[in-house]
Amino acid sequence: MSKATYPLKLPVSIKNAAARLAKEDGVSLNQWIASAVAEKVGAVETAAEFFKRRAGKAKSSDLLWFLDHAPAKPPTHGDEKE
Repeated sequence: MSKATYPLKLPVSIKNAAARLAKEDGVSLNQWIASAVAEKVGAVETAAEFFKRRAGKAKSSDLLWFLDHAPAKPPTHGDEKE
């Protein structure tokens, strides 16, 4: 596996929390951060693929038809803009 370096600046509170969690997991801070980034990349890519499949052949123009034909009603109580 090839590796790349990236200088990372974190707020002290986040760095301290990450260091604490890495220690609890028995891994280095670098390994813990790499694992956290990999987890986030996997989650984002999985979600993107899910929504791509879920959308199928739908187009944004399809949604515009529904918006254009939506009734002009006030929002339901509790959904008002603040």
